[in-house]
Amino acid sequence: MDRFTELSLFIQVAERGGLGKAAEALGLSNPAASRTLASLENRVKVRLVERNTRRLYLTREGQEFLERARHILDELEDAESALQSATLNPSGVLRVSASLSFAMQIIAPRLQRFHQLYPQLRVHIETANRYLDMIDNGIDVAIRTRELEPDSTITIRRLGTTRRFLAASPAYLANRGVPKHPRELPLHALLLYVYAKNPNELSFTRGAQRESVTVHGLLESNDGQVLRAAALNGHGILVQPSYILYDDVVAGRLVPVLDEWELPELTINIAYPSRKHLSAKVRSFINFMVDEFAAHEYERKWTGRM
Repeated sequence: MDRFTELSLFIQVAERGGLGKAAEALGLSNPAASRTLASLENRVKVRLVERNTRRLYLTREGQEFLERARHILDELEDAESALQSATLNPSGVLRVSASLSFAMQIIAPRLQRFHQLYPQLRVHIETANRYLDMIDNGIDVAIRTRELEPDSTITIRRLGTTRRFLAASPAYLANRGVPKHPRELPLHALLLYVYAKNPNELSFTRGAQRESVTVHGLLESNDGQVLRAAALNGHGILVQPSYILYDDVVAGRLVPVLDEWELPELTINIAYPSRKHLSAKVRSFINFMVDEFAAHEYERKWTGRM
């Protein structure tokens, strides 16, 4: 017997409560359906379904097997969908949500290459520093820096990890001096991102040392680009992820501060509603971003010291 048919029939029996209805759903005759179910039980050597004159119902073992069977079929359908998507030329509008900083510095510079690969696909980028509800806002994919999603219908795929660190312009440090210890930070002008977790408390580690500092911002903003611009103009010390500050540090426009101390890292994920039956446009963008992160070695760059 075809194992795919066995699993499909078993799931239909569980969902419809009868062999006849399950057989009809799969286009099988009742005798063929009965033989298929018997073949499955003989192969696993466990009775999965109890039968009486009125209906069928699952045994305890059948209930446990049902979840595994559904997962197996979902995985198979995803694999088939991936193969089908690979042969399609995606089209339409892809709606992407990301922070302004990530959209400006990571996504936008790569859109030309993305459009070369998928010329019939148009991209709409919705910049937001708060996490938008993907369903309500019609978002196809979102870039997010949190490890878990409270909505179980949202699937996440890890893109990489980034350090967070402090940096300031050479002019600021020449004028105000370089802090040597986290406890000196309250004496400096700080530029704080208000959507960070606990923005007024910085928790540092250096080997076995732990240090938490309560800080207040001379400038606070809900957008990292505002803080970056202020830091470039010598306004103070900012705390931001490496993907925002990396190019400025490499160019010498900003200088890391207290770089031997570590702040909690951020996980960068790509999120999308349900992994089942992904459209070609969503799958193409996910694969493109995963490939770009690998090709540019972003995680290695963004987790190393500057």
